[in-house]
Amino acid sequence: VQLVESGGGLVQPGGSLRLSCATSGFTFTNYRMSWYRQAPGKERELVAAIPSDYGPEDYADSVKGRFTISRDNAKNTVYLQMSSLKPEDTAVYYCARGGRRADYWGQGTQVTVSS
Repeated sequence: VQLVESGGGLVQPGGSLRLSCATSGFTFTNYRMSWYRQAPGKERELVAAIPSDYGPEDYADSVKGRFTISRDNAKNTVYLQMSSLKPEDTAVYYCARGGRRADYWGQGTQVTVSS
C-alpha cells in the first residue's frame, strides 16, 4: 500500500491550494479516503473524508465551506481543494486510507499559510 501526497507549499492568507494523493497497492474503490492534518504541538485531526462510492463527505467544522474533498477512481487519486486559507490551516497534511480508523498514511505534505 502506498499513498503519496503532493501539492503543498507556501500560500498567502485568502489563497488556495489543491493537494493530491496518488495511491497504489490496493483496490481504491473499496475504501473510504480521508485527509488529516497536524500542526506543531497539536494532535493530528481529521479534516475531510469521502466514501468509497455514494454518500456525503465529512468535514471538520473548521474547514466547512472552504475545503472540498474529491476522488478520481480511474486515477486512484484523492484530492483536497483548499480555499480561503487562514494561518491556522498551517500544518502537515496527510492522506489516509479509511476514515476515523485509518490504517495507512502517506508521508505528508507541508502547507504554510503566511504573508
